[in-house]
Amino acid sequence: MPATTQLQFLGHASFRITTPEGRVILIDPWYTNLQFTPTYAWQPEQVDLVLVTHGHGDHFDFDLPDLLIRTGARVAAPAPVRFYLQEQGVPAPQCEPMNIGGSVDLPEGLRLTMTAAVHPAHIDLPDGSTAVPHEAVGYILRFSDNTVLYAAGDTALFGDMRLLADLYQPTVALLPIGDRYTMGPREAAYAARLLRVPQVVPFHYGTFPSLVGTPEQLHSFLQPEDGVTLQVLQAGETLDLGNLR
Repeated sequence: MPATTQLQFLGHASFRITTPEGRVILIDPWYTNLQFTPTYAWQPEQVDLVLVTHGHGDHFDFDLPDLLIRTGARVAAPAPVRFYLQEQGVPAPQCEPMNIGGSVDLPEGLRLTMTAAVHPAHIDLPDGSTAVPHEAVGYILRFSDNTVLYAAGDTALFGDMRLLADLYQPTVALLPIGDRYTMGPREAAYAARLLRVPQVVPFHYGTFPSLVGTPEQLHSFLQPEDGVTLQVLQAGETLDLGNLR
């Protein structure tokens, strides 16, 4: 059992967190695409909590309802996505009822807050159609080792990120940098300044030709006085968040 919070990048926008208590959290699992995700992530034996930022297919796996039913994991998601999961057979007690601005203490040894994001979304259905329009969200996770993670999800830059800094003092931020559909590197660098965060993990780049932002570009927009360390992870790599500070 790790003594500190462990963050594993599963590729594209998917992350696996192991809490100091040994609980397993998935963020935006998209685990059936061989190109981006390590094969061992397909059928995880233990999942305690899943955080969904929105229903686009590269964040919300078609098999997610089956994963939730099989593992009994709880799930937090925007309300329309939560209701969709229940329609797919996920038991209501597994669905954490919460909304933007709300917080809840969970058995994973964390306090979870749902934040706003700027990213119109829908659920991509297996037949190629779409349904359930909604707005994406982000999450603040405070762990028992005092790690505070901001998982921005897919979002544009927005000024209220400075309020997240004031309220929650994140120690690490997961920021999209691909551009076109989310923030690009220039905007992500500005987001890091608003958040006053010492560690940034970029994601949502390079997996499609249209996602042109790169970590190198992000690094070029960061200034020494920003005090930001860029943590660039390859799919499968793990970062010990508790020992970064």
